[in-house]
Amino acid sequence: VQLQASGGGLVQAGGSLRLSCAASGRTFSRYIMAWFRQGSGKEREFVAAISQSGGTYYAESKKGRFTISGDSTKNTVYLQMNSLLPEDTAVYYCAADSTWRGTDYRAWNYWGQGTQVTVSS
Repeated sequence: VQLQASGGGLVQAGGSLRLSCAASGRTFSRYIMAWFRQGSGKEREFVAAISQSGGTYYAESKKGRFTISGDSTKNTVYLQMNSLLPEDTAVYYCAADSTWRGTDYRAWNYWGQGTQVTVSS
């Protein structure tokens, strides 16, 4: 599966962004999709995931501000981010796998190229 992330950019604190991850093939019926992020000098961390049936799972600290969703007709997963904070600044990556791999990025097998999100204070 090939993944293409987009939608990053520069936004002021308190603003919103929606990231997109376009997947090749019949991804939605076969893969769990997830978003991770990596801040400068930090380890890549789990943000959210969506299952083949549409079930969602969030990192505890992301609940309430971030929403993951998917459009199977477009083979695209979205990450809606609201009330952004400067500490949300990171490269955001989408990932996919045939089964739930947990929150450790090293377990996931398929990755997009990442999109930069910068939140100014």
